[in-house]
Amino acid sequence: MNIKSLLLGSAAALIAVSGARAADAVVVAEPEPAEYVKICDVYGAGYFYIPGTETCLRIGGYIRYDVGAGDLGSFDGAKAGDVRSGKEQGTWYKKARFSLKTWTGQETELGTLKTYTETRFNFSNDQAAEFPNDAYNSGVSLNFAWIQLGGLRVGKDESAFNTFIGYAGNVIQDTLVPYGNFDTNVIQYYFDAGNGFSAVASLEEGSGATGTIDSYVPHVVGGVKYTQGWGAITGVAAYDSNYDEFAGKVRLDVNVSSALALWVMGGYGTTSHLEETFPTAALPAGGRGFYKQWGGHWAIWGGGTYKFNEKTSFNAQVSYDQWKNLGVAANIAYDIVPGFTVTAEVDYLNAGRFSDFGSDPQNLNWTGANKKSSIGGMLRFQRSF
Repeated sequence: MNIKSLLLGSAAALIAVSGARAADAVVVAEPEPAEYVKICDVYGAGYFYIPGTETCLRIGGYIRYDVGAGDLGSFDGAKAGDVRSGKEQGTWYKKARFSLKTWTGQETELGTLKTYTETRFNFSNDQAAEFPNDAYNSGVSLNFAWIQLGGLRVGKDESAFNTFIGYAGNVIQDTLVPYGNFDTNVIQYYFDAGNGFSAVASLEEGSGATGTIDSYVPHVVGGVKYTQGWGAITGVAAYDSNYDEFAGKVRLDVNVSSALALWVMGGYGTTSHLEETFPTAALPAGGRGFYKQWGGHWAIWGGGTYKFNEKTSFNAQVSYDQWKNLGVAANIAYDIVPGFTVTAEVDYLNAGRFSDFGSDPQNLNWTGANKKSSIGGMLRFQRSF
């Protein structure tokens, strides 16, 4: 065999071996192009399309830290027992909360399909004097979880007796004189005529030991509203199926200027059998029915907001009912940076029914405090996103 033949044979062998190894090699697939999240601006800021769907999603919430001090009746203070002597004494009321919210929206042939959820996680210490002042994870609550298609809404919400007419001002303690209960499952229908006129009809389950319906008959709420640039006029009426009682509220909102907004709201309700049976007792809120939470037949609330500038606002509320309960709340809210607000509030409650209970300090007024007049204050830090 000559040199030339040997070289040609060796080259052929190398080519064959290389070909076999090439056949065994792992082939790396080309990466698929990434599907970037697309912004959805149909329902407002913060929404994006869930990849592969036509559903728009928004995720948000807030982190809040409250520091309160004062009397229990103002809902700002707390009581504790000295760990060495056991003597009752006042202490700070602290509460931290993380609230997680989601919104979805999608256009369908039957209208806009929407959902909303809000879940709250809390860590706080007790406010009631009869409990130890332990700081602990004080519960997770599902505050909202509803589905809405067009005008029809079903799920967990707050009562239309409050949401449709509006809450009682931009103060932290807006229930010094309560204006209705909140948590409930609902079947609701909203109507918007597009000319400023809107209405709602709501079948509700209620909540709590005496507020949850005790038969197949639901609580019923209805409301109408007329809104224009100057403000709004709203009325709501409710039927409590447990007590067979009625309650209603009317409200006027006025936009005085770009800086000043004022409102006033009045409520009237029939008297539950517990109020008739125990007219001078320390009656719990549940005994007044799910909707008429105030004392006596009537109550009134009023207040407003004044914006000093883009960062600072003053908010106030005054409330009074037939039981002569008087509540006053006022605060200054300041936006340190966009999304981070600090609010300093002072609250005062004079419990009118307290005078019916005599001088025994163990007799509690309807707020659960053994003082006729209570005052407190709260400092709130809130980061919203």
